[in-house]
Amino acid sequence: MIEVTRLDGKTYWVNPHQIEYIEQNPDTTLVMLSGKRLVVLEDYRSIFKEIVEYRRLIGGFKNEE
Repeated sequence: MIEVTRLDGKTYWVNPHQIEYIEQNPDTTLVMLSGKRLVVLEDYRSIFKEIVEYRRLIGGFKNEE
């Protein structure tokens, strides 16, 4: 799970495997596979880094290398 902060300051944990895509216009929006949209304070690059770190933690890259 990765930590994100909504615009109201609440912190949430999101399963990055459920993120379909990320929009940045200018707010960062996570569009989930369910269709739900989460507008967050973090920018794309920091979310990307968190996803990579999470996948390393769970061994997600072992079968991709």
